[in-house]
Amino acid sequence: MQIKGSRVLVLGGWGLVGAAICHELMKHSPSRIYVTSLKKHEAEEAVQQFRNEYKQADPEIFQPLWGNIFTRNNWKDKFWGEVLNNEESRKGVISDIYDNLSDDILSNSALYNFVEESKPDLVIDCINTATAIAYQDIYSTVNTVRREISQDNVTAIAVEKMMASDYIPQLIRHVQILYKSLLDNKVTMYLKIGTSGTGGMGLNIPYTHSEERPSRVLLAKSAVAGAQTLLLLLMARTPDGPLVKEIKPTAAIAWKKIAYGKILRKGNPIPLVDMTVENAKEISGTFKFNDSDGVTDLGKDFESVFIDTGENGIFSRGEFQAISALGQMEVVTPEEIATYAVHEITGGNTGRDVINALDASTLGPTYRGGWLNNVALEKIKKIEKEHDVHSVAFELLGPPRLSKLLYEADLLRRVAGSYKAVMELKPADLAVKCEEIIRNDSDLRAQMLSIGLVILLADGKKYVRGKDVKIPVNLGDNELPVNQENIDIWCNEGWVDLRAENFKSWQVRIKNIMDQAYAIPADDTSSRYTYTLDYWDNFDSIDEGKLIGWIFEYEDHGWRFKR
Repeated sequence: MQIKGSRVLVLGGWGLVGAAICHELMKHSPSRIYVTSLKKHEAEEAVQQFRNEYKQADPEIFQPLWGNIFTRNNWKDKFWGEVLNNEESRKGVISDIYDNLSDDILSNSALYNFVEESKPDLVIDCINTATAIAYQDIYSTVNTVRREISQDNVTAIAVEKMMASDYIPQLIRHVQILYKSLLDNKVTMYLKIGTSGTGGMGLNIPYTHSEERPSRVLLAKSAVAGAQTLLLLLMARTPDGPLVKEIKPTAAIAWKKIAYGKILRKGNPIPLVDMTVENAKEISGTFKFNDSDGVTDLGKDFESVFIDTGENGIFSRGEFQAISALGQMEVVTPEEIATYAVHEITGGNTGRDVINALDASTLGPTYRGGWLNNVALEKIKKIEKEHDVHSVAFELLGPPRLSKLLYEADLLRRVAGSYKAVMELKPADLAVKCEEIIRNDSDLRAQMLSIGLVILLADGKKYVRGKDVKIPVNLGDNELPVNQENIDIWCNEGWVDLRAENFKSWQVRIKNIMDQAYAIPADDTSSRYTYTLDYWDNFDSIDEGKLIGWIFEYEDHGWRFKR
């Protein structure tokens, strides 16, 4: 279709990909671009930024719309928890999902109102529908109901919340409303920017948020994304409907900005807390999730260098380096996605429309993404030096095992400085030296504890923790027995382990890496090998992001083979 003179509704236009698409659209002179976001200030800020950048254009080209498109227009600006906690609106949500589609449901829908108000020729949907639906986490609501059943105290509230969290009915109703919105308002084309749910990796993906591997919640996201793609395929095959396309990026999408500042979790800063080693807990009794005895608030928030990847959140240098490492999620830029999207809209054949080719058209890591990945990492390192900080882990990427490994590798870097030096020390000496750092460096210790890590001291008999902990996972039981079996499990899953046996394991791991690199023929300068001596800086330094990338590939088997 022709973009010039057309009206375009960009759902999620404030986001990373949505904003890039708006910039790409402006090269084709649309008459209107409606920029939507969840929050009013986001949509208005985005519109103002576009107006400031395109001063030569009519400022009325850009128009803001905001609110939750998955609910009623009356509730679009409310927090979802508030909607579900109110009896009247909760019952309304259930009716909207499970009742037959009616004119009332359509007219009350925020999505239907968005399309009706904007009357677009083209709708570009950059909202991560799979995340919005699947991260309501039906597993948690089901566990609540099961617990109430076991206590013979089932409440209507718990059951209704479980009903409102069921993924497939929500997705089906969303697609029904979407289709009617497009049809009733004579939209010419609908383009979806979808997701694979795993950044292009398989069931061996090592990134989760404390669930089992592979994570049920993560797989639910992939399942919803796949189900949506098939529903869009059916929409595309429906006579007299709009043209339907989907581009499905299969890599980490980055980035929006790189900066130094407060680290936000769900929009809120992470307050720094601490527990001195003198207040360490005894390895005995039970582990209490709400135990903050001995934990002190430091009166300030966690600040560091970060890279902002838009809707996917902010990552530390170590986290970003691990997720973007060769064989992990790697990187695709939002500008590339925008270029492909507009090319498909204007009639080009990119080979990336999954509706047209479900198996072969995912958009994977790119040359530009790989090249700019190094640019991003160099910029992060530069800002680290300016602020005299080391950006290790924020526990926003997941799993806690990633943060634990990054911080343990960082301790090795602080103690030894290089892989070679690590191998020259005894495990017991490494344990003592690392605990000494934990004892004396309150800033480092506070960072670990504040993001939810627990630190097991070298003797294996005491630990320090913050107010919140990521491991063990709280599945509803307030207390868990603290015994050797659980300690070993928790250390593997996410506790920073200062015991000598753990550092012995690190030395075995490093030896394996060294053996692999030294086995490469010195005269082989081909592209055959990745983990060469040059890659590891001849083992004269320690780069924790690279190290954890290798661990996830060779120990956790989290390697991608399809690009």
